[in-house]
Formats: sequence, C-alpha cells, structure tokens
Amino acid sequence: QVQLVESGGGLVQTGGSLRLSCAASGRTFSTYVMGWFRQAPGKEREFVAVVNPSGGSTYYANSVKGRFTISRDNAKNTASLQMDSLRPEDTAVYYCAAVASPSPIVFLTTHRRYDYWGKGTLVTVSL
Repeated sequence: QVQLVESGGGLVQTGGSLRLSCAASGRTFSTYVMGWFRQAPGKEREFVAVVNPSGGSTYYANSVKGRFTISRDNAKNTASLQMDSLRPEDTAVYYCAAVASPSPIVFLTTHRRYDYWGKGTLVTVSL
C-alpha cells in the first residue's frame, strides 16, 4: 500500500514556475514507478510525466516536454514536478500516481495503469 499526498499548487502568471511535490508513505517507495497526471475541467485525466523507480529514466508528454521536469528522492519518499514557462492551458488539478510495474515507462502513460493516487493539487495559470 502507498499513500500519496500532493502539495505545491497555486496561482501563477503565464511564464511563471511552480514546483509540485508528492509525499509517499510506505517503505517500498523506491520500487514504484511514479507518474504525474492532470485533469482540466470537463476534460479527461491526461498523462504529464513519469519516472522509473531509480529516477534514472523519465518520459514526458509532448505538451510539457522541455518545460517540466520530473524527479524523485527515494531517501525522502518524494516525487516532484518542476513546472517552468507555465501557460494558461496548463491549468488543471495535478495528481501523482504510483504503480509497481516492470513495464518500460513509455508504456505507463495511461491513468488506468496506476494503482495508487493522491487527491490532487490545483494549478491555475493566469494570463
């Protein structure tokens, strides 16, 4: 079992930055793939980024590539999402998720593949 709690959301102007954090409970955090997803009002939950258990491999949605950076600290049981050059279309509730899977992370881009979810943190990007 893994419990996830996101933090760091808020209101930011276009072009600004935010750093989201995901605190995980449990002693086996380092065995889980960690992903970030987002859901805007009236839209489906969409993939943002994923990092493998060691932190050595990452994969991003095209819409955030070059602007967002996913990372993790297994010693602190945390995963993070650094978001730079934010745009109004990045406005959404952001969720972190975890799954214990041997699959290459490029195949872990759909929300149905993940077993554990946080409650989300709202990011609003104003014009």
